[in-house]
Amino acid sequence: MWHYLLILPAAIVIFLAVIIIRALCFKPKPQPAVTEGEEVFDRERAVSCLQTLVRFKTVSYRDKSLENEEEFEALVDALPMLYPHVAEHLILHRLPDRALLFHWKGKTEGEPGVLMAHYDVVPVNEDAWDLPAFEGIIKDGCLWGRGTLDTKVTFNGILFAADHLLAEGFQPESDLYFAFSGGEEVNGQGAVHIVDFFESHGITPAFVLDEGGAVVENVFPGVKQPCGLIGIAEKGMLDVRYTVKSGGGHASAPKPGAPVDRLATACTRILKSPFRAKLTPPVAEMFDTLGRYSSFLYKVIFSNIRLFLPVLDAICKKSGGELNALMRTTVAFTQMEGSSASNVIPPKASMVSNIRLNPADDMEGALAYLKKAADDAKVEIEALHGMNPSRISRTDCKGWDKVASAVASTWRGCIVSPYLMVQCSDSRHYGRISDRVYRFSAMDLTAEERATIHGNNERIRLEAAQRTAEFYIRLIKEC
Repeated sequence: MWHYLLILPAAIVIFLAVIIIRALCFKPKPQPAVTEGEEVFDRERAVSCLQTLVRFKTVSYRDKSLENEEEFEALVDALPMLYPHVAEHLILHRLPDRALLFHWKGKTEGEPGVLMAHYDVVPVNEDAWDLPAFEGIIKDGCLWGRGTLDTKVTFNGILFAADHLLAEGFQPESDLYFAFSGGEEVNGQGAVHIVDFFESHGITPAFVLDEGGAVVENVFPGVKQPCGLIGIAEKGMLDVRYTVKSGGGHASAPKPGAPVDRLATACTRILKSPFRAKLTPPVAEMFDTLGRYSSFLYKVIFSNIRLFLPVLDAICKKSGGELNALMRTTVAFTQMEGSSASNVIPPKASMVSNIRLNPADDMEGALAYLKKAADDAKVEIEALHGMNPSRISRTDCKGWDKVASAVASTWRGCIVSPYLMVQCSDSRHYGRISDRVYRFSAMDLTAEERATIHGNNERIRLEAAQRTAEFYIRLIKEC
């Protein structure tokens, strides 16, 4: 008995010592190679070209009758004026659903790089903007307008960089493709047609780069340096409708279990039963990279992540937000519909939730989980539409090295790290032809600036727009 009592304290001391030693040894890994030297280009023209693009009202809607096709065509017609060298030297394939595919022939045949963006934008509530959304006004060092961040800035960055390099006589070692969609915001099929083109021509990309992460600060516990986050996967998405039917009736004599009551109960039960946290490879790589730069307390956690996963899970549940979204499938209730009159119990009521699927989950399993959590046979639960999580991309290849090096060279001193993108993008379609698909919006953004994406007063700092062009110049030169 006394023997065991003496062993227990010694075991605890050894256990704590191992944890602390692991934290002390949890030091930063080598970061990507940085290309020295400054890129010299016409920075004012880079902004001017973006300014012109913003003025085209290329707003996409699920209801096609609301779209102005002339605006989309006008933007395409303006490209030769904005990027004359691209128009002269690159081959343009126009594919269905407003897809544009530019082909830049390299010096040798081989696996090409693919740079993506979309030139459609989401609708605007003009009355809520401080400045007009489609006039491309420059004020206080910022260019205002819908699409300045999402994603005409990268559309312009790619084409401007190519035009600049072509003017200098540059030719990439291998082929490059610029793949642009005119309907990404409404899950259009443009990107699908481009992938079909690649597949039918037997083309396997060396890497694919689309929108996604950015250079951000104060997003990871204990890390003070800017972080250049490159998505190597994205979560899936599923919209779910919950419906309850009844005989209705007058609100003056309500019976138990009315449709709205049952829905409210189901909603509460689901929110109180969050999906289980699962540490997927993209998040594990992010923790292993950024955690090495964090304060010592967090190093203790991230260097022993399997041991402290329950602690991290508790923190995520309490704080919510993006850290929580990285760890689990999330549920957000977004719509509810009931009676058309305040004094009538509806014969039918419904609500909708938007599910973002962890890479370890899928649509079928998520739907089964929701039905179990709601625990009410009278609540009909059905999937409306969705998509499973994307394929997870490699970080041990030249494609990753090129993108990571361009990030590190453009934003000196940032920590380059893989991460899991919690939104959806066109790049998910490329999973069927490549495991080297990356997601990085080439900008350094504050939390306030990120909040204007799809919101009011979207705008970009002029310096940030110029840096986007610089990034693509550096990346293309490595191809």
